[in-house]
Amino acid sequence: MNTQDKDTAFLGQPRGLSTLFFTEMWERFSYYGMRAILIYYMYYAVTKGGLGYSQATAASVMAIYGSLVYLASVVGGFISDRILGSRKTVFYGGVLIMFGHIALSLPFGSAALLISIGLIVAGTGMLKPNVSEMVGSLYSVEDTRRDAGFSIFVFGINLGALLAPLIVSWVGFQINFHAGFSLAAIGMFFGLIQYYLGGKKYLNKDSLYPSDPIQPEEVKKFGLRTLVGVIVLALILIVMYFANALNVDNVVLLISVFAIITPIVYFIIMFTSSKVSKTERSRLWAYVPLFIAATIFWAIEEQGSVVLALFAADRTQLSYGWFHITAANFQSLNPFFIMLYTPLFAWLWTKLGKKQPSSPKKFVYGLIFTGLSYLFIALPGMMFGTDGKVNALWLVGSWAIVEVGEMLISPIGLSVTTKLAPTAFASQMMSMWFLADAAGQAVNAQIVKLYPGHEVAYFIWIGIVTIVFAIALFAMAPWISKKMQGIK
Repeated sequence: MNTQDKDTAFLGQPRGLSTLFFTEMWERFSYYGMRAILIYYMYYAVTKGGLGYSQATAASVMAIYGSLVYLASVVGGFISDRILGSRKTVFYGGVLIMFGHIALSLPFGSAALLISIGLIVAGTGMLKPNVSEMVGSLYSVEDTRRDAGFSIFVFGINLGALLAPLIVSWVGFQINFHAGFSLAAIGMFFGLIQYYLGGKKYLNKDSLYPSDPIQPEEVKKFGLRTLVGVIVLALILIVMYFANALNVDNVVLLISVFAIITPIVYFIIMFTSSKVSKTERSRLWAYVPLFIAATIFWAIEEQGSVVLALFAADRTQLSYGWFHITAANFQSLNPFFIMLYTPLFAWLWTKLGKKQPSSPKKFVYGLIFTGLSYLFIALPGMMFGTDGKVNALWLVGSWAIVEVGEMLISPIGLSVTTKLAPTAFASQMMSMWFLADAAGQAVNAQIVKLYPGHEVAYFIWIGIVTIVFAIALFAMAPWISKKMQGIK
């Protein structure tokens, strides 16, 4: 019997799972705690402790922030696989995240915000994809506990994301924003301490080394490409500066374009590669419409911390007699419904067995629920106007609906990404899944500017466009299934 199989110290799982469970729980606590109050910090007046940005600019920055995190995940995977190994990459990523929160906790205005974004984007990009990879390394190939281990790990992610908006927002609104951000930094500090101490005892020593170390002859080529990229970016920024176009909105637009082009380039590389067989190329074609569907889904789901955060602050009744909530508390609804729905959907797919819908049809149903969530939240504005406050249950209902969409798209998308991946691009295809989220939030960064002052039209049109694409995807489902060539 494999020695890994004998380790049942943490809920019947390897002891190392507890280290990674609490690392990711604290990291998600820090990230979602910061995210819960960041948009309010940006657009609140300076006299109220904020930065005084317009709501449109604050919403756009929030969206591109999320896009950058997922773009950085691709780089983080490269650093782990080829340079540092996953254990060091995760630790250094956590350190950067902690310093990013510390920067926000200091009253240095927009400069601190920009420094914080840079640190947290880089740190989360290094930590997020590699912690998941380390969970898998705890189990031997034949260990039947793997799926249960990942389920426990995902519970930790959602536990941190659930608690953070409740605790950090209370501190942020009752004391000040900087105190709230400092709480996020403390959370990440706890995560780093237990990760460092537990990692030495319980994590696989292979995680200390890169799985595919970069070779000396590759260093020069890689360095040259990096240098060219930096020079091109610098030239673009210099041109923007002398054209008096170097402002927040245009920098966000530049990042949006990059985030949308990146997956397109990835697809072109894979489609034209001689390493991809005819069958694998067919499966890639099947993946394209699913990737677009995922991008649309993430564009809406990720607006929870942007557009729905604005709706919570401006349009939602927050006091009910003695009971009072903050606008940021609603950010806990996402992980709450994921934790509620996960066992239900696990039971449903097990019950249906071979009768369950195909992956393309699950995407279709997921997009329909996603579109309906926006049509639902448009109703109070249509019925009562957009000047007053509405019951919080409207917002709860919208989140309840969109998270059904997440259950139908997110785990299914992860699964189908691994199934349709060409052998030579297995790791890059997982990067593609992150890039779907990055592209979706890049689109968000431009369209969320339309929300202030156009609430009803905004929700209705996005909801309708999503459902129309779902119908088109339904019509394409037989073609997609055929192109999948034997993949169920």
